[in-house]
Amino acid sequence: MKDDVNRDLVIVSERVFETDRATLFGAFADATLLARWWGPHDFTNRIDEFDFQTGGTWRITMTSSAGMDFANRWTFEDIRPGERIRAFHHEPMHAFGLDMHYADCDGGTRLTWHMSFEDTEQNRDIEKFLAAANQQNFDRLEDLLAEIEALR
Repeated sequence: MKDDVNRDLVIVSERVFETDRATLFGAFADATLLARWWGPHDFTNRIDEFDFQTGGTWRITMTSSAGMDFANRWTFEDIRPGERIRAFHHEPMHAFGLDMHYADCDGGTRLTWHMSFEDTEQNRDIEKFLAAANQQNFDRLEDLLAEIEALR
């Protein structure tokens, strides 16, 4: 991770998607597709920068259904196509690491997210919200993958 803070708070979210690893990985690696599913329900996205390589920057503005914008800045720390994406979220509000693992599984691909935070009271307060928001992310990703599969 980019900083040296103690990261004892870890949120793990996972789901098996009925698709191959390359397609699942590609839904993140393609900024146009990523903008369609990233974030909780009722958010829209504008990707302002997407340098998808180790050391690259990702800037995304997420807009809530109430019209509030949330500018986010990430750094990609490790990218292994079809296997792993590790990134660091710098802002807004809280810094954290996100490690995404892709693995073959009966019926598709298992995607596992490990979000690691500094163990603070503020981060503990948002832990349940983020676990639910991650599942909403996965719901939106699943819908996008169904569209992709229908076009094949």
